Amino acid sequence: MQITRQADYAIRAVRYLAKYGSSQRIATSTIAREMKIPASFLAKIISQLSIAGLLRTSRGARGGVSLAREPKEISLLVVVEAIDGPILLNECVGTNKPCDFEDECLVHPIWLEVQQALVKRLRDTRFDVLYN
Repeated sequence: MQITRQADYAIRAVRYLAKYGSSQRIATSTIAREMKIPASFLAKIISQLSIAGLLRTSRGARGGVSLAREPKEISLLVVVEAIDGPILLNECVGTNKPCDFEDECLVHPIWLEVQQALVKRLRDTRFDVLYN
């Protein structure tokens, strides 16, 4: 499994903003330059994170981007899922429809265990510890 480049950029942007908490606005050009994110790509990411309620944006000379929540309230999971959607190692762990091999599949419990561990780790990792 590999997260998308867009999710990686989103994590970089939120990590950068976490240094400043939710009170300071940062210019998108600064984030793009410091985090080595193409500016046009960053605009789309900021829009998605804003729709997800993770960022606030404001336009104008004093505009910029800030976190909509404190860094300790934002997990890696919510950022990745805001960009890529739910994390699924295999479709059988994310759907309620039965698998054709359900009765004889010895791998399903392993997928489920790994899925749960990954999601838990991402949910438990907050941005207040990721910006140092």
